[in-house]
Amino acid sequence: MNFFREDLRGVRAFAFDMDGVMSPNELVLHPNGDMIRSVNTRDGYAIKKALSEGFKVAVITGGNSPGITKRFKELGDVEVYLASADKVKDLKECLDKWNIRMDQVLYMGDDIPDLGVMRMVGLPTCPSDATAEILAVSRYISTYPGGHGCVRDVIEQVLRSQGFWNFI
Repeated sequence: MNFFREDLRGVRAFAFDMDGVMSPNELVLHPNGDMIRSVNTRDGYAIKKALSEGFKVAVITGGNSPGITKRFKELGDVEVYLASADKVKDLKECLDKWNIRMDQVLYMGDDIPDLGVMRMVGLPTCPSDATAEILAVSRYISTYPGGHGCVRDVIEQVLRSQGFWNFI
């Protein structure tokens, strides 16, 4: 499944789930009880590039680790919602702050808690290893699994389509 160029032109903001999207769909449990996630550095570069070009970025997750906030604040002005019990409410709050409409948002999710948001945004997307329900509502399915470049994939495509990814 590929994007159509016109799908990408209206995107002004990106929103992502954390576990299964920004990180692989697994957690390492540290002996002290902390849950340790890994993230893709190329995804991080793409987020920084999007921010530098004026796009807005949010991470909305059911997870509640301070390491998540620290990682994304290091990349720039990323809105981070931890322990989200209502991702639709949190995204609406974020968009009100940014003065951006739902149809201008590309959201990437991977599991049932993302369904509500994905049914509302302009461009619902997912990693290749998302659940069947998420695959069914996605307008684009990345060839990359969660935590392995799917975020870079969608950001790069949007930035290329809008003339912001010109390095050659």
